[in-house]
Amino acid sequence: MTTEKKIEIQGIEPVILLGPFDSYLKKIRNSFPDTKITARGSIIILNGDAPEVTVLEQIFREMIFLADKHGEVLENDLNALINLALAPAPRLKPPLPDDKDIIVSTPDYAVRAKTDGQRRMVNEAKTNDILFAIGPAGTGKTYTAVAIAVAAWKAKSVKRIVLARPAVEAGESLGFLPGDLAQKIDPYLRPLYDALQDMLTAEKLKFLTERRVIEIVPLAYMRGRTLNNSFIILDEAQNASGKQMKMCLTRLGINSKAIITGDVTQIDLPTSMVSGLSNAEQILKNIKGIGFVYLDKSDVVRHKLVRDIINAYEIHENK
Repeated sequence: MTTEKKIEIQGIEPVILLGPFDSYLKKIRNSFPDTKITARGSIIILNGDAPEVTVLEQIFREMIFLADKHGEVLENDLNALINLALAPAPRLKPPLPDDKDIIVSTPDYAVRAKTDGQRRMVNEAKTNDILFAIGPAGTGKTYTAVAIAVAAWKAKSVKRIVLARPAVEAGESLGFLPGDLAQKIDPYLRPLYDALQDMLTAEKLKFLTERRVIEIVPLAYMRGRTLNNSFIILDEAQNASGKQMKMCLTRLGINSKAIITGDVTQIDLPTSMVSGLSNAEQILKNIKGIGFVYLDKSDVVRHKLVRDIINAYEIHENK
């Protein structure tokens, strides 16, 4: 019995699944010549006998899972999948992403915790009112924190989201940047806007920011406020001074939560100033209700070279 199956690729570059110059696709076609496999943009179409189409669907879904988790599919992975599928008694059972990994659903796709470190962030945020997420660039600290906050707002656990960053000059002074204050601080806050735009439509984000349901502000603008029923995120916290960190943490009001993210290897403060993030690690680590999650290079979800770059710098610094 001939059947057709369509598999959608969402959030993954087709070349990762199809291989350079469609080399993976050609290998799959050669291994399963009785099934027609067509790749059109972000859709893969399978036409053939039902049992073989089912096996091929499992292969592609396993490849999608590997790409989603690791950012790549190795040729050895593909060979293993094909060999397993062609074995006399195939037992191919793809470990598809569990729904429990979904942090927040968007109109286009679901934002999932992709690494063990990100899963720890999600779990610790449920049991602690304040969470510190510390790790190198590319581990998804900010993105995961924003997703957790949006999920809490959608569930009506909080009434607003406040995202803050210290506007510390990394090599250039704000005074030399063009425009008014809002335009000068925009580059520091842009990563937070980018994350929110992935999880909310542009119209929805504009609506919520205009009504101050979502606020994205420089850290200094939080002084003197008490934030009730709020989810607070302090990003790039390694560039907050000790006083700023204390100020931010003491803004926490009734029914509020906070996630503090940072990378202690990328401190842009003057050498004479102690990072508020490093300081907080020592002062707050034994307080109940405050959690710490440490991410590392195994949690990197950016380009695969980012992991190698972090590793190379670690080796250099250790020397």
